[in-house]
Amino acid sequence: MESKSKLDLRYLRMARIWSENSYCLRRQVGALVVKDKMIISDGYNGTPSGFENICEEDGVTKPYVLHAEANAITKIARSGNNSEGATLYVTDSPCIECAKLIIQAGIRRVVFARSYRLTDGIDLLRRAGIEVEQLPIEGYE
Repeated sequence: MESKSKLDLRYLRMARIWSENSYCLRRQVGALVVKDKMIISDGYNGTPSGFENICEEDGVTKPYVLHAEANAITKIARSGNNSEGATLYVTDSPCIECAKLIIQAGIRRVVFARSYRLTDGIDLLRRAGIEVEQLPIEGYE
């Protein structure tokens, strides 16, 4: 049986690879939702379905760009799955808006690689009793 940390690193590396699907120039973020060792959803940051794949204008992120976590969670809502008790693997620490979605989705654990300058999302997750862990990925700062 593989150790939890080896699996965590593997899923986190997969989230990093998934982030390469993002058209965003400033920061590419990927997310996977895993339940019972099965990937039940994935997401990356980008514009809503049907919009042009341009995330920034004049170096500023457009206000309607969805975060990777929001994309992964809303995909679950459209599927037959649910995220109760799942783990979210995301390349970057969640913002406060995504933290609210994570809490409401019943996700119990969040594993991320890179810290964001604001910690309010992580603080809210911890306040809600969600396990949060940072696992740096080699060559990904």
